[in-house]
Formats: sequence, C-alpha cells, structure tokens
Amino acid sequence: MRNTFGNIFTLTTFGESHGEAIGGVVDGMPAGIEIDMDFIQQELNRRRPGQSDITTSRKEADSVELLSGVFEGRSTGTPIGFVVHNENQHSQDYENMRQLFRPSHADYTYYQKYGLRDHRGGGRSSARITISRCVAGALAKLALRQLGISIKAYTSQVGDIALEHDYSHYDLSLTETNAVRCPDAEKAAAMQQLIKEVKADGDTIGGIISCVIMGCPAGLGEPEFGKLHADLGAAMLSINAVKGFEYGAGFAGVTQRGSEQNDVWSPASSLNAQPSTLNTQPSTPITTLTNHSGGIQGGISNGQDIYFRVAFKPVATLLREQETVDVEGKTTTLTAKGRHDPCVLPRAVPVVESMAAMVILDHYLLNKTVKL
Repeated sequence: MRNTFGNIFTLTTFGESHGEAIGGVVDGMPAGIEIDMDFIQQELNRRRPGQSDITTSRKEADSVELLSGVFEGRSTGTPIGFVVHNENQHSQDYENMRQLFRPSHADYTYYQKYGLRDHRGGGRSSARITISRCVAGALAKLALRQLGISIKAYTSQVGDIALEHDYSHYDLSLTETNAVRCPDAEKAAAMQQLIKEVKADGDTIGGIISCVIMGCPAGLGEPEFGKLHADLGAAMLSINAVKGFEYGAGFAGVTQRGSEQNDVWSPASSLNAQPSTLNTQPSTPITTLTNHSGGIQGGISNGQDIYFRVAFKPVATLLREQETVDVEGKTTTLTAKGRHDPCVLPRAVPVVESMAAMVILDHYLLNKTVKL
C-alpha cells in the first residue's frame, strides 16, 4: 500500500477512522518557515465533523500535535511528525456491516486486495484519513504564503444547484460565511435546504468544488511526465468520493473553435498587470487577454490564475435499506447505522485546497533543481 504523496515536499500518512489516531510525517518542508499553530488548527476545524446540521454529527476536537521538525516556532527543515487522536468512535454502529459489502463503497475492493478489511467506518478508506492531508496542506500554505501564492476553493454546485463557472463573478472571501462554503448567499441557502431534504430522506447528494490558485509564478510543471495539471488532477482524484477533474475551460471548451479558445498574449503594462515569473523576468512583462488555459500551457504554469473543478459523487453510505451481498456472495439487505455526511462538499473544500497547496509547493521546490 502506497501511503506517501509528493516528490520533494512529501506526506506519509497513517491511521484508520476508528483506530487510536490519524497522523503523518511531512518531509521536505523548507527550513525557516514560521509555523502558525492557530492557522493549522483552523484548517482542521474547517474539515472536522459536527460543525453544522448538514454534516455528520460525530464530535471530534481534531486537535493536532506536532512531534518534530519545529524549533522556536519555525520549521527546521527536518521531518515534521504530527498526530491527531480519535476521541469519539462509535464502532458498534458498524457491527451489522462486518460481513456485508456496502454498495459503491470500498468494502469489496479492499477485501479482494488484502483478504480482510476494517469494517468500522471504512478503516483506511474513510474520509477521516484526510485529516493528515489538511495538516500537510496547512504547512504547505504557510510556505506558499511567503511566495505570495494563495489558494481558494469553494462549493460551486450541489445537485442541480450551480454557480456560474467564472469565479470572477463572486467574492471568494464570502466562502466561509455559510455552512455549505459557497460564496453566493442565495445559492448557498438553496444548497443547504437541498442537503437537509436529502438527509431527512436518509439519502446523500454530490456536487462540485471549484478552486483558484492565485499568484502562482510561471514555470512550474514538467513538459512530459509530471505536467502540473496532471499532478493536480492526480491529487484531486486521490480524495475520497472524487469522480472527475477539469481545469481551465475544461469539457465546455470542446464546443469552441481555436480562434475562440486561444489565450492571446499581450504586454502586461497595457492591462496594468504584473504577472509573476520564476527566476527570469522578460524585458517586457506579458500576460494573456483571456485564461481559457486555466493558467497552464504545455503542462507548465504561465503566471495566470490556475483554476479547476472537482466533481464529488454522493456519499456511498445511506441511512436507508439497500440490497447487497455478504462475504459469501449471498444476497441480503443492509440499513446502515452511524453518523455520516449527507453531502461531503462542505468539509471537502479545505481538503481540495490542501492537495493543491502540496502540489504547488512540491513543483516550486522541484523547479529549483532545473537551472542556476
């Protein structure tokens, strides 16, 4: 089982949903970065359960403890170990699933791969494992902050209730003002109502999270393997319940001609813009008049905003009767118990940001190796 993410900035995770703790080791963190513990804890608070009536009711403090790699408030450049203890497991709620395979869950595939599985909350396949990603992502954000790079994700669709694709139409600073984490108050209220209705039916609903990376310098990414958009896509698709990834104009762009889709270059001074570049600065800074490319061309960042969308399926565990089979292949029915999210979107927003932060920092560090 591969449990390590990244090339230079890496995260190795451990733990299960109903085990003693979730944790990990971050390696490759640059030395001298100010470690803001309040910020790291706040990132975990955005992900933790029980934060509203549209999320799971499981109550966890999710308090993180850093075990190494920090001295007098700054990173030392050595591995940063961390742990978050589980405190509110109700393992007995899963006893009726011990011999059953939940539809569309990882129960069957884990059983086929390893010959056994932890039925309590999904074990290693639980979304609770994303705690480690949020800790590492917070550390990556602290490093990126010094480079002027920021990452903003938000819920842009729940079911059939959707925002416009153009993120410039919204004030992304409003994302954290409501439980669903949508920057449009009217659409947020409709999304919340839909999630409540779905929850009351014992059902679940999916949606889309959009993300914007601002201030990213030109030059990140590899021209062949390790393209920036490919690594962003792999990172997003590694998140629980993710079913799709698109960046820039994405699938909608296939209906346009090249003359409509091309991002025309222009002197930045004509638009009062100063795009960031890496290591070199053109004699005349340039920018693009449009950004259908989503800030990436040829697998390498071009200095414009990087934006992408991530599709999440409905949570697989339903609080209603479903047909299934047991470990012997016999048909039966299952009514799940326990505390589950009716919609994963609100708590997944910080996870998307965290994975994006790790990818960008990793590529920034990789780029330091290609030229003097």
